[in-house]
Amino acid sequence: MTVRPSDQPASQALFERARSVIPGGVSSPVRAFNAVGGTPRFIRSASGAWLTDADGNELVDLVGSWGPMLLGHAHPEVQAAVQAAVARGTSYGAPTEPELALGEEIVARTPVERVRFVSSGTEATMSALRLARGFTGREVVVKFAGCYHGHVDALLASAGSGLATFAVPGTPGVPASSTALTLVLPYNDRAAVTAAFAEHGDRIACLFTEAAPGNMGVVPPEPGFNAFLAETCRAHGALFVSDEVMTGFRASRQGYWGIDGAVEGWVPDLMTFGKVMGGGFPAAAFGGRADVMSMLAPEGPVYQAGTLSGNPVATTAGLATLQRATDEVYAHLDAVGTTLKDAVTTALTAAGVTHTIQSAGTMFSVFLCDGPVRDFAAASRTDSAAYAAFFHAMLDAGVYLPPSAYEAWFVSAAHDDRAVQVILDALPGAATAAARAQTQEP
Repeated sequence: MTVRPSDQPASQALFERARSVIPGGVSSPVRAFNAVGGTPRFIRSASGAWLTDADGNELVDLVGSWGPMLLGHAHPEVQAAVQAAVARGTSYGAPTEPELALGEEIVARTPVERVRFVSSGTEATMSALRLARGFTGREVVVKFAGCYHGHVDALLASAGSGLATFAVPGTPGVPASSTALTLVLPYNDRAAVTAAFAEHGDRIACLFTEAAPGNMGVVPPEPGFNAFLAETCRAHGALFVSDEVMTGFRASRQGYWGIDGAVEGWVPDLMTFGKVMGGGFPAAAFGGRADVMSMLAPEGPVYQAGTLSGNPVATTAGLATLQRATDEVYAHLDAVGTTLKDAVTTALTAAGVTHTIQSAGTMFSVFLCDGPVRDFAAASRTDSAAYAAFFHAMLDAGVYLPPSAYEAWFVSAAHDDRAVQVILDALPGAATAAARAQTQEP
């Protein structure tokens, strides 16, 4: 393996140990750095906007645990709440007050009327899919290429994110029968949606979409697209499922729905949440209309359960995070994001690097290709080799970016002037590295 300046001996040694007991040495594929090359950094600790790796290097974090760390790492008030919760016990297998309070906070911020807790985003989407099929009595599900809804068999087809990073369209282990009832359409394509519902409308249980896709890079819906989806589903008796595992309480105080649905006057039938609402712990949820949610056991016949669902430590962390996710926090995220986007554009333009930057609320990503990027086909044109060079130059300068060209960048309330300046100082050299590696369009 070619040794890079960003390779570090402690992380290398840990990675070698990990590969002997964990497939690929990681517990989630994108962490392995396969898409950018080199050895993944093993992280020993984190505080505010900073990570400290196994070799003692401090890195400004623009991954934020892939979105959850809205307030920054180890926020003192969240830590205090979690420590108090742990002192009371870590799991009861019974209802708790933190679970109730977090549910009330989610209902207050979003259009959902009732909510059920689970432990991961995949569980949330899997459960929402089962509920939609149980409620409608139908089986067909519609999704969009490039939208990732966790590793649910029926939703993994053309799922962007990790699959795009590893250049595979699907995965062994998912039988054809699991995806035979899944229709995959191009994102932002109203004509394709209209045609699918015209042909299959009476068989479609639900349409799944990321409220604003962030798993093929950030590809926001075109104006009115989500409203069109909601209306199309309503007209055909299908449920509209808006996946806000990534965007929920991240894109805005009310998630991406606060940017479009709250303004345009429509609501999804079901929504899924994760990441920020867990405050860095494994917690997720799905919710929606009261009549749909009442189909869940024990009220209704659709079964769903989980031993650690609504875990008191995880729900305490999530509640403490959302209670501190104020308008001032979102204003800070917007300001820092704007500063960084402007600086990235300036650096890449000066270096002659073809690029486009797209945002969804406080989330954004950098595509190393011409824009705009409106669907997965366009996102797939991003120059992965140039991104790898950019990534490693930033890492060598002390900035930790997503190790994939198909992911969003996340800032936090803890990204202060010092952290931002480190990023700004790293950008010109990284842009030059990307320029050297950028391939030319034929």
